[in-house]
Parts: sequence; C-alpha cells; structure tokens
Amino acid sequence: MSVHVKYFASLRETLGRSEDLISITGTATVEEIWHQTTGKTERAEHVLAAVNQEYADFSHVVKDGDEVAFFPPVTGG
Repeated sequence: MSVHVKYFASLRETLGRSEDLISITGTATVEEIWHQTTGKTERAEHVLAAVNQEYADFSHVVKDGDEVAFFPPVTGG
C-alpha cells in the first residue's frame, strides 16, 4: 500500500521536508503513519491531521493511495 504524506508550516521546518511517499504492508492508522514518517514515538497534542483533505482522527485507518497531511492548528486574523 502506498500513502502520500505531507507536512505543513512548523512541522515541515522541523522535519526538513515537505512530503514523503511511503509503502505500508497491511493496515495502518494515521497515528502509525505519524510514527513511521517522523521517527517520533509521541506527537504534540496540538498536531492535527487530514486524510484526503478532510480533518481526521489519529485512529483513522488509511487506504492505498490516501494523502495524509500533518499540520499545526490553523490561526487567522
């Protein structure tokens, strides 16, 4: 299974990249994608996720070809 992962704002800067294309065997949740791509066992509470451009819970199971995005909270003015 192939998943396209994107990182935005401060996460992109911290990780030093804006995206990854990963292969996964079996099923995986957004949380497991986070751990695999960032190498971090924990994530900050403020990190948000989206699957195919819709907000998603970290327990959401991803499918082949999904786009998973991680980003800090969006603020506006």
